[in-house]
Amino acid sequence: MLNDNFLFQVVQEPTRNDSILDLVISNNTELISNICVGEHLGNSDHNMVSFEIMLQRQLYKGVTKTLNFRRADFASIRASLQCVNWERLFMGSKIEMERDIAARSKKNPKLFFNYVNSKKMKQEGVGTLLSRGGTLVDENGEKAEILNSYFSSVYTSEEPDNEGFPFNIPSSSNLATDAWVTQEEIQKRLEHVKVNKGPGPDGIHPRVLNELSAVIAKPLHIIFQDSLRSGMVPRDWRIANVVPLFKKGSRSQPENYRPVSLTSVVGKLLEGVIRDRIVEYIAVHNTISLCQHGFTCNRSCQTNLVAFYEEVSRNLDAGMAVDVIYLDFAKAFDTVPHRRLMIKLRNIGLEHNICNWIENWLKDRLQRVVVNGTLSNWTSVVSGVPQGSVLGPLLFNLFINDLEVGIESNVSIFADDTKLCKTISSMQDAAALQSDLTKLENWAANWKMRFNVDKCKVMHFGRNNINVNYLLNGRVLGVSLMEKDLGVFVDHKLSNSRQCHSVATKANKVLSCIKKGIDSRDENIFMPLYRSLVRPHLEYAVQFWAPVLKKDINELERVQRRATKLVKGMEDLSYEVRLSRLGLFSLEKRRLRGDMITLYKYIRGDYRQMGDVLFSHKNNQRTRGHPYRLEEQSFHLKQHRWFFTVRAVRLWNALPSDVVMADSVNAFKRGLDEFLNKQNIQGYCDTNIYS
Repeated sequence: MLNDNFLFQVVQEPTRNDSILDLVISNNTELISNICVGEHLGNSDHNMVSFEIMLQRQLYKGVTKTLNFRRADFASIRASLQCVNWERLFMGSKIEMERDIAARSKKNPKLFFNYVNSKKMKQEGVGTLLSRGGTLVDENGEKAEILNSYFSSVYTSEEPDNEGFPFNIPSSSNLATDAWVTQEEIQKRLEHVKVNKGPGPDGIHPRVLNELSAVIAKPLHIIFQDSLRSGMVPRDWRIANVVPLFKKGSRSQPENYRPVSLTSVVGKLLEGVIRDRIVEYIAVHNTISLCQHGFTCNRSCQTNLVAFYEEVSRNLDAGMAVDVIYLDFAKAFDTVPHRRLMIKLRNIGLEHNICNWIENWLKDRLQRVVVNGTLSNWTSVVSGVPQGSVLGPLLFNLFINDLEVGIESNVSIFADDTKLCKTISSMQDAAALQSDLTKLENWAANWKMRFNVDKCKVMHFGRNNINVNYLLNGRVLGVSLMEKDLGVFVDHKLSNSRQCHSVATKANKVLSCIKKGIDSRDENIFMPLYRSLVRPHLEYAVQFWAPVLKKDINELERVQRRATKLVKGMEDLSYEVRLSRLGLFSLEKRRLRGDMITLYKYIRGDYRQMGDVLFSHKNNQRTRGHPYRLEEQSFHLKQHRWFFTVRAVRLWNALPSDVVMADSVNAFKRGLDEFLNKQNIQGYCDTNIYS
């Protein structure tokens, strides 16, 4: 046939095993060059064939102007270029770029660090990896395969049926699928999509979706409605490019990398719709446990720490012993078993079509790892909720939601970080805590989760603690004198000196990075970077761990002293003058101010449900003062006196009524600042109410 039509097949090497199955046919072999049979493409078993086609364009012969450089006045050009101040010219451009980075760093801190890293000769990414055979691998493709193999090795397998789980699954709920999403809502979500994020494996960039929002909202609405009604999810929404993020430890160990999935941006839009509707449903039905503070509205790491350790601090102040057990799940997000997850979703009464959609979304998922642009082969994802997805955190919360059922000890959870706390007055109390641990063992076994016993610890608080050994999975838990709990160092005496030193060191490192990475010392460039990149380290969850000792207070304040002195024109001014000119409060005053703002949220704002547990309102009939005055706790130990729930109450009670009665957090802040400035209060030591 080829000969009959004067055609020629030019591929001469096998493209699948020993056969030539992929053909390149032409009527003129001189048009084709550089024919190459390469590696496999994606998950295909065929080799990739590449070639070049030489074509001639028919050019439009119009009138063109050609510069005759032989007649150029090079003498004048030389003289002109020699007068240019190149350093100033390039510096001006650089300053403009740094000013732009500083202005955008609050919303996107990565911009600054990407800018600094771009100056480095050596870029840090996935390091040389150790293979299972013990050899070091540096080639990107091999590293991608090693990481993909490790990530998939942790998945959980399930039995083919759900025997042993006799749940009464509701037949329906009040959620109506047809009304779940409108075209207007889709367009609004498209208009707010983050355009600086990367695309998923489908290659559809979020900027394209954003720019075309008005014209693609209608077809997407049709697609989304069909997907919701049928419970079927397009394949492109169930595949992911996995980016390995280094955690800590050796860069050569695959287990020190965390997989983050980059999925279809279009798919994420519908995930967001489903997530928001489920959140509305579980809010109405109070589905999420009050113990859970992660991925939950109006809860945070700080609310978790304050609520949990308030009980520890109060019992220690009363002279009692307390045992706290820190639990760690092994690869929690990656090991969630899909069948068991679906049992729980149906058990809480979610609408059938939505459950079917989520089940299909989890089914037949594929992933591949990306290392420096090189892709691994595809591998199946048989368990887990994708890290990096929109639905993943909510699904994990719903899966782990019944963890506390039947536990008598105080339980506190942030995502998968779980703590148990119990006052220990006798061996019977210790036995009750051990019984709770056994219940958690059984829960994990039933739901196919695993504890990493090596990372599970017990901390004994109190001088008279009987230091009982506790067992988990038949092994004695290690005893810890200090734990890093949700990013905060906590020791067995509730001292916060280690935490203060840690955050001061970290903040100084970032400040040093800014100093070295940004040439300008202009206030409008340097200070936004300080406020968005340095100060957050000094104030993360600080209402929980605020310093008590003068040396700790000074160590934190020195970071801001150093930062303000680096600003151009501030070198020879006193710290107080620098703060005034830069419009800053001292860190000590910011902590006091933060105490009052946080307490306002507990008493009158979004944290009221937790505030009702942590604080008691005064019942006296005094006409002076505001109506939200609180009972002051007595204390014996210094640590408890300066715990947030104790130290903040007296100043709160002394606030003017018009400040406390503000109808919003922002209005409260304005009134509070006016009061603090009028009273010249810089810290708790400046208030006579604590003398």
